Amino acid sequence: MDIDELANRIRTGDRRALARAITLIESGRSDHRESALHLLDTLGQDRQALRIGLSGTPGVGKSTFIEAFGLMLTGRGLRVAVLAVDPSSARSGGSILGDKTRMERLSREPSAFIRPSPSQTELGGVARRTREAVALCEAAGFDVVLIETVGVGQSETMVADMSDLFVLLLAPAGGDELQGVKRGIMEMADLILVNKADGELKSQAVRTCADYAGALRLLRKRAQDPDGFPKALTVSSTEADGLERAWDEMTALADWRHSAGVWETARADQARFWFREEVRHGLMRRLTEDTDLRARLAALEQAVADGQMAPAAAARAAIAPLRPNPAEDA
Repeated sequence: MDIDELANRIRTGDRRALARAITLIESGRSDHRESALHLLDTLGQDRQALRIGLSGTPGVGKSTFIEAFGLMLTGRGLRVAVLAVDPSSARSGGSILGDKTRMERLSREPSAFIRPSPSQTELGGVARRTREAVALCEAAGFDVVLIETVGVGQSETMVADMSDLFVLLLAPAGGDELQGVKRGIMEMADLILVNKADGELKSQAVRTCADYAGALRLLRKRAQDPDGFPKALTVSSTEADGLERAWDEMTALADWRHSAGVWETARADQARFWFREEVRHGLMRRLTEDTDLRARLAALEQAVADGQMAPAAAARAAIAPLRPNPAEDA
């Protein structure tokens, strides 16, 4: 399809065109990459959605929460996009990509779009091109973009660098709750939601929420937060209880950040971060795609494996061809 035609269809909210565009940006082919960059430039950055990153330990009910939360938002007349990242096998590289089947009701909503993507070799809980997929969803006119991470716990902080709000989902009755997710990811969270607050687990969920609320008060106050944030709340995805309050808290925080000028600063900082990431990936790609550089890299790797060179010295030698006049390293 012609890129300009694809861009026009995306602007009209065509979900099939959006799915095709995400497939294009996720492709590793060099010609597809050129087309993807042209598409992103053509679409521009005129539209903005509320980007909500969602993380949590496996089994906490992220998909169930997203479906209930998404249905609540579409019921309010909002258009919702879900970008779900599935873990890839370290052996085969494959992923199950079952989020659409886990969100059956939401997937049938005309105002919703669900796209599962493999994490491949990326760390941090998100896929290589998740940020660009977010930009495509914004161009398609979605009001809210939910970014669901792989779900491996405290290492999943990269999603905070592509979202406006970072929500951490926890389950009650998990033993020592304050050990369930460590301080690193807690410091990133804007809102902690204790899920499964229903039935026999409701009282435990309330106690878990109180534990985390107390822990949050011990953290240093962040400049990007008004008084009272970050917060801990209880929700029930199966009973759709607490979802509206959670949404009200999210919008209140987003509105405050807009009025305080924090929103624009945060997005500018995120753009700088992803620029550096692209440069880093570009340098690695050049090292592995150039025939001479790849051979040099393989020889240096073997020297390290044989104990002939230290890893740091070999790394310095590997990047030396990329610097015509290298200065002395400190």
